[in-house]
Amino acid sequence: MSERFYTSELLSPGEFVLTGAEAHHLAAVSRHRPGDRVVLFNGDNHEYPAEVIAIGKRTVTLQILARQWVDRELSYPVVVGSALPKGDRADFLIEKLTELGVTQFVPLITARAIVQPKPTVVEKFTRTVIEASKQCGRNRLMAIVPPRTWDTFILASDLPPHKYVLHPQGSTDSVQTYAKGVAVAIGPEGGLTDEEVKKALATGWQVATLGPRILRVETAALAVAAVLSQPMRVQRENQ
Repeated sequence: MSERFYTSELLSPGEFVLTGAEAHHLAAVSRHRPGDRVVLFNGDNHEYPAEVIAIGKRTVTLQILARQWVDRELSYPVVVGSALPKGDRADFLIEKLTELGVTQFVPLITARAIVQPKPTVVEKFTRTVIEASKQCGRNRLMAIVPPRTWDTFILASDLPPHKYVLHPQGSTDSVQTYAKGVAVAIGPEGGLTDEEVKKALATGWQVATLGPRILRVETAALAVAAVLSQPMRVQRENQ
């Protein structure tokens, strides 16, 4: 696979000037030269194979050769809402959820969370998503939603119809993938309060578990995302 570079600009066959950090990375870090082939993408689910034409001090001019539909996405939405782990573990979480094909990530504000996410995490995590997408080949970016409180998240109208809260006392076999999509909620390492769980149940969420062991936030999120990213598990619902 040719090296991939991201831009937020519209792309189409023809000449294109890449600027900013991606231009610097292409020229100074990867040391591409005129005649080299690379791939551009902008999150529209297409790839744009291109040839380097010229390299300037802060820009790279490319000839985009084609617009190719390359779909590496799941066929159903997977939304993960989670409390944040501390430090670099949060970036690791976002990177791996991107690789696993999760559609949307929602940072959660819960009663026992040690890390209370701020609105600035949207920009920070989006940069992580872009870097992970460059590596894994996704052409559509995992969306990062501004932080939501627990009450706001469990009542959100934009979630898929099948919704699970991970909890040690949940059913061991209840997590399933559905064609209309799945939402999963993961509490902090201190756990969700009984009141938070009751509120979720009262609004139509199911309680599920990944086994008898207590998992770190990022371990739980990645484990359930790995399960939900397997197409052979999709349940065809009538509703």
